[in-house]
Amino acid sequence: MPKEVRLGLFIAFTLGLLCTGVFLIGSRQTLFQSTYKVKAEFQNVSGLGGGAPVRVGGIYKGTVRNIVLPSRPDGKVTVVMDLQRATRDILKKDSVAAIKAEGLIGDKYVEISFGSSDAEKLKDGDIIGSEPPLDIADLFVKTNQILGSAQNAVSNMESITSKIDQGGGSIGALINDKSVYTQASKAATNLSESTEALKHNFLVRGFFKNRGYDDSSELAKHRIAKLPAGPVLKTFMFEEKQLFDKPDTAKLKNEKALNEVGSYLEQHQFGLAVVVSSAGAKGDSEKERVLTEARATVVRQYLVKNFKLDDLRIRTMGLGKTGTDSDSRKLEVMVYAVDNDTPPRSQINRGNKAEVHGPP
Repeated sequence: MPKEVRLGLFIAFTLGLLCTGVFLIGSRQTLFQSTYKVKAEFQNVSGLGGGAPVRVGGIYKGTVRNIVLPSRPDGKVTVVMDLQRATRDILKKDSVAAIKAEGLIGDKYVEISFGSSDAEKLKDGDIIGSEPPLDIADLFVKTNQILGSAQNAVSNMESITSKIDQGGGSIGALINDKSVYTQASKAATNLSESTEALKHNFLVRGFFKNRGYDDSSELAKHRIAKLPAGPVLKTFMFEEKQLFDKPDTAKLKNEKALNEVGSYLEQHQFGLAVVVSSAGAKGDSEKERVLTEARATVVRQYLVKNFKLDDLRIRTMGLGKTGTDSDSRKLEVMVYAVDNDTPPRSQINRGNKAEVHGPP
């Protein structure tokens, strides 16, 4: 076969592949299909982005064209969507849009429900109703609080049954059968074990683990209320991008950057080392507080695990939102000198029952 013919066939084949790819991408983005525009308004879009899929009955039928911020503080965010015209027979004025996620914390998309058969058909540019998006982070924080309350109730129940068994109060005097206490105590133990298991089930554990820590209840164990007044021997400062995988997680991506800190603490005497994490001026105050506490905790865990240190002398402080600079996310390790007025070890906070304001 002549060289020119082979070259021509190669070019034709390449152009064919290119055209096929353009067609497939265009079909995915509804570039080559007849579409109409629909809008929905939300208080917040919970991570939804332009180009996200729009599903009708679970089937891909459009894309998010763009997302428009409100012109006033009391307004709502408008999501503009391009939908295939084939959906006009099932989407009506009373259809409702909802922002959902793939899996537990996957990519976001918009799901639009079917309308009623007697409702008016949608016109180009119409606004439909919406449901507030579910915030998984808030859900798990509330779940953790509820389970904590359940455990307190279990502890109270065990205390009451113990007093009854010992004859305390009028009820204790009336109840002499040990089997009553045994059954109640066994039920309390089972309830305690069940709530603890639920608190550490794979969904909750997986959610926190994806953010770099296992359980939000661990974040306060080594927290300190304020920095000591003593002299600072050395300060190590890190920008957010140097240490952490993503802006909204506490998962370390560059642990070796902390080795300089660990080596210094091993080789020098010090009274207290405080891992201080702070966020910028933007974002939700409560979420930023939890995130900064988690980051300080994760850094402390790495130092204690990989270096020969007195873990009672490594403390944490999550400052949450600070300052007015949106890019001021940072983490510092502040090393304080030995203080002659250091409180004894028995006074050191081991479970956030007492605050320590000086080096241990």
